[in-house]
Amino acid sequence: MTRWGILSTARIAERIVEGARLSQDAQIVAVGSRDLTRAHAYASEHGIPRVHGSYEDLLADPEVDAVYIPLPNSMHVPWAVRALEAGKHVLCEKPLSRTPARVDEAFDAAERAGRVLMEAFMWRFHPQTDELVRVVRSGAIGDVRVVRTAFGFGGIGGTENVRLQTALGGGALMDVGCYCVSGSRLAAGAEPVRVYGSAWYGPSGTDWVFTASLRFPGDVLATFDCGTALPNRDELEVVGSEGSLFLDDPWHAGTPVIELRREGGVERIEHEPANSYRLELENVGAAAAGEAELLLGRDDAMGQARTLEALHRSAQSGEPVSL
Repeated sequence: MTRWGILSTARIAERIVEGARLSQDAQIVAVGSRDLTRAHAYASEHGIPRVHGSYEDLLADPEVDAVYIPLPNSMHVPWAVRALEAGKHVLCEKPLSRTPARVDEAFDAAERAGRVLMEAFMWRFHPQTDELVRVVRSGAIGDVRVVRTAFGFGGIGGTENVRLQTALGGGALMDVGCYCVSGSRLAAGAEPVRVYGSAWYGPSGTDWVFTASLRFPGDVLATFDCGTALPNRDELEVVGSEGSLFLDDPWHAGTPVIELRREGGVERIEHEPANSYRLELENVGAAAAGEAELLLGRDDAMGQARTLEALHRSAQSGEPVSL
């Protein structure tokens, strides 16, 4: 059993709390906040037994084996490093960073401490994602030609939300576009060699809408759009020489269905629902115990960071960027 602490009372952490409730191998035992009153309220609401009035106190808690970090993007690496140096395993909310050197810094700290660090792309743990990879690699749609992804939502408005603040590493690309990058890389089975990004920057100074094209080895092309000022959309499509795969809900998989579209018709590949947050917690715990390989390690986090950094640079310059 891995004993987890949550570093802050961010709303996204509630999904981790629910995932742990469904697990026999993960238990949330503590929460830390810079506001002790808020920490007590959060712990009371979610049945968490231990409360700390600072992040430092949480990291010093000997009853905590691992921490989940759902802080704003700019705080991910600094607090991941501090947690690792305190002897904790770390599951850090995505994106770990868009700066490759910062990703190296975090994983170097994990290696020095002999601890596990993982970037929390929960969608990678769902059986629907495993099936997507299996079908693509089986050749059922022929050679992969195009990957198309989308992730957008709206309704947060203004400039106060942490997702919209430049100083905190906000923006559509970092918040939801990182899923599109992850999906494109996974479906293509490689890292991009050239990218082009274009953004609409809203009143907060962050990108509110971001579009991109990516070129992978073997002439595989990918496109995506993402936004924090769009209708709710989340899709992934892989188009091959002999057919295509379509996922209407690739990131959360509330209703796990893959449509395999070929000349003879459409086959629906359905899965039972699964809690991706439970599965990622259990993977970190098993890796920490030496019982399993970490699904997402340094190489994947570096691939993400290099691509995100190149896309950001492209959008700023208006020019394509080679990796």
